[in-house]
Amino acid sequence: MLDERKPCLRGRGLTKVFGLGRSKTVAVDHVDFDFKEGEVISIVGESGSGKTTLAKMLLGLINPTEGEIYFQGKRRDISSNRKRKAYWKQIQAIFQDPFASYNIFNKIDSVLLDCINMIGGKRLPHEKKVEMMAEACGFVNLKYEELTNKYPFELSGGQQQRLMLARVFILKPKILVADEPTSMIDACSRATILDMLMQLRSEGGMTPIFITHDIGLAYYVSDTVYIMEKGRFVESGSADDVILKPQEPYTKRLISDVPKIYEEWDLSTV
Repeated sequence: MLDERKPCLRGRGLTKVFGLGRSKTVAVDHVDFDFKEGEVISIVGESGSGKTTLAKMLLGLINPTEGEIYFQGKRRDISSNRKRKAYWKQIQAIFQDPFASYNIFNKIDSVLLDCINMIGGKRLPHEKKVEMMAEACGFVNLKYEELTNKYPFELSGGQQQRLMLARVFILKPKILVADEPTSMIDACSRATILDMLMQLRSEGGMTPIFITHDIGLAYYVSDTVYIMEKGRFVESGSADDVILKPQEPYTKRLISDVPKIYEEWDLSTV
């Protein structure tokens, strides 16, 4: 049962403030959470709700203004480069814009070899590294022999998203933060990538955290949903409870804003 699983990531009073004085913006405002191992989580909110800022704090890309993050039961410590790299072996990300997620000067081989080096495979024979890269590409329905010596910008958006998943396949992190991972690709690729993420979760016990404005996606994939408005979690619970029996007006509005094919669209809330 999910309730019996240990929390892999916890937050207490997590806050992020940008700016000073009158110009300050409270992007994340004293949020608490307990993400359990193997749980599928979605953090849902409109643009500007603070969900991406929260994701960056979870990843250690920006520091909280207040509050604490606990990883696997211990207070997270990323105070040195060595500790930060050790943390990043356990938590990885897929970002919204695949075109901005790669160094344009690094070929695809370098992208995958960096992952192999990160897990301690730097001294493996070249043939073994090629085998690992081919296996990772095969998992996401790409052919390594067609990618070698190419640059990421030579791929389509969907292929670049799959390449990011191939990285995750090699690294096998405990936690994956997926920030709008399917927003820039077509419907068929979207379903395929979601299926691949769910397969990584079921095979490796990974905990996926979806950062999204798509409440339909959240309902489809999630065990637990957090609704975020103006930097705060205004509602949380199981996907069925939050989506089918919403309590907060903001949650109800998010659900009502989803266009329905056989109903007239209500644009009064836009």
